[in-house]
Amino acid sequence: METFKITGEYIELIALLKATGIAETGGHAKYLVDEGEVTRNGETETRKRAKLIPGDVIRVFEHEISVG
Repeated sequence: METFKITGEYIELIALLKATGIAETGGHAKYLVDEGEVTRNGETETRKRAKLIPGDVIRVFEHEISVG
């Protein structure tokens, strides 16, 4: 599991997917969310701009990211 440190209170889901390199573009990030490939804390996340806070765990395919 990789940890991604945020500097503010939260980071939007599609921004996290781009920043970690899981998604190549914003459109690719939106596609992953639309296709149900992203889980947040074990549940499918359908909101592209969901505000992720420290403690959230995001999983996409074999990638697992802990928001710190």
